[in-house]
Amino acid sequence: MPAASRSDFLKEKIRTLPDGPGVYLMKDRLGRIIYVGKAKSLKKRVSSYFQPGRARALRHQPKIRTLIEMITDFDLIEVRSETEALLLEGKLIKQWRPKYNTDFTDDKRFLLVRLDLDAPLPRFALTRFRKDTRSRYFGPFAHSGLLRKTLASMRQQFGILLADTTPTKITADTWQLYDDVRADLSPWPNVVTAAEYRGRVLAAADFLDGKSREWLAALRAEMKARAAKQDFEKAAELRDVVLALEQTLARTRKFTRDLTHSRPDEVALRKLQEALGLEHPPAHMECFDISHISGTFVVASMVRFTDGRPDKDQYRRFSIKSFIGNDDFRAMEEVVSRRYRRLIAEQKQFPDLVVIDGGRGQVGAALKAFVGLECPPPAMIGLAKKQETIVFPDARAPLNLPPGHPGLHLLQRLRDEAHRFAHTYNADLQSRKIKESILDDFPGLGPKRKAALLAHFGSLDKLRAATAAQIAEAPGFGASIAGRLHQFLSVPSQL
Repeated sequence: MPAASRSDFLKEKIRTLPDGPGVYLMKDRLGRIIYVGKAKSLKKRVSSYFQPGRARALRHQPKIRTLIEMITDFDLIEVRSETEALLLEGKLIKQWRPKYNTDFTDDKRFLLVRLDLDAPLPRFALTRFRKDTRSRYFGPFAHSGLLRKTLASMRQQFGILLADTTPTKITADTWQLYDDVRADLSPWPNVVTAAEYRGRVLAAADFLDGKSREWLAALRAEMKARAAKQDFEKAAELRDVVLALEQTLARTRKFTRDLTHSRPDEVALRKLQEALGLEHPPAHMECFDISHISGTFVVASMVRFTDGRPDKDQYRRFSIKSFIGNDDFRAMEEVVSRRYRRLIAEQKQFPDLVVIDGGRGQVGAALKAFVGLECPPPAMIGLAKKQETIVFPDARAPLNLPPGHPGLHLLQRLRDEAHRFAHTYNADLQSRKIKESILDDFPGLGPKRKAALLAHFGSLDKLRAATAAQIAEAPGFGASIAGRLHQFLSVPSQL
């Protein structure tokens, strides 16, 4: 894309940016994700990349300057809170491993709470890694500061030990928890038996598992009472504790219970089934994407997920054969028809759900393919990228799932994988075309003979490795022109 066109395209896209929290994915000219970032305000954060004078401000930061110069497009994922944006950012960085991201490679931004129940007096400790299989872990938690406030409050509320204490054994069955001023500040007895202390630990563990509503209600009531008495300093402290608890425990309440006996993929499939009104979870899903660069190198991809995970042996890619030019609808109709005509011929089962990258136009083109095949289509939807809107081939209204919906995340992973696979094929074709263009510099070799030559050898690399005698065996080639071509390809400057 020319620099002027790129600038105009990005300016137009920036004008429509939402002002809420979310994650942005920066892409290069081949559609590859090169950077993932989070934002409290997508509009302010993303637009800051393209402000006038940005390049001058970054003259001493070549890595960031190079990143900005490579950006030709971006995608957005809106979420409900900054916390959710942080969690999603980490997940997408680990999934895509973009070139210009350096954080999140080993979960260093997230904290876990570790509890070793085999210890005589188990303590609640912070860690960034699961160090063993015996301990019990809670989290991950996105806000380290809020998590530390929560644990400090739990020490008071439940009388537990944190990692910064070393209890003293008094008798065979009694322990002194603190030997400093903290013993006087705690409302709990400082000398306990192991059994008494374990009861405190289990209550605190239940709390971290999400059983905190009663305490939160009591804290809110006390906060309001303090404010009514104009004890604003204490009310502010309680407000901070309530905020810490709400934000650090929200993820536990939301996900832990739902996933107790299920894998995340199973939950996402079940949620998607419910959202789309399917008869059963879509164990087999296929997604189609059309890719081109300025109307050239038009290709398509089809990726397949089985039980919510990529099934790469079943991936397929297509060159468009029925026409020349840039028509996404015709291209979609062609590749969908080719895919399922083959499954019909091989007497193989259709997928449970077909996902089309695009809106009503692309879905209508896919539906037209099944009409041409004279067979009923499987369940089918389109995923329109701008608002992540789900469209149906029938009269149902478009559907927008909440940003945190597991089924939507699964559809996005499927669609993004189809994007990646299509763009990779597109880039391969473009690279091959650039290499093959060297033959245009050889005099006397027209388009038909060039095509015949490449068809005979299969690739330019194989042609370069051939001898003059082997080139002479190609249709329409004699010894003289084969010798000259062999010599031409042997010149180092032509390689």
